[in-house]
Amino acid sequence: QVRGLCGTYNWDQQDEFTTPAGDVELGIVAFANKFRVPGTCPAPDPVPLDSCDAFAGHRELVEAACAILLGATFQ
Repeated sequence: QVRGLCGTYNWDQQDEFTTPAGDVELGIVAFANKFRVPGTCPAPDPVPLDSCDAFAGHRELVEAACAILLGATFQ
């Protein structure tokens, strides 16, 4: 019953990028753009940044944020 940017949590990687319209995108940027509200932020580059390079030094913050998604709430 979970859909969206968090994935489907059904262990089927073929449908992880299911959009609000129900289609499945193959690329991360195209998928993320389906959730972007037009006019609220610029469209991302076609090739996403490597988050490890772009945000060096934020590892602890990122791990804490990901821990929420890996916690009991999303199981």
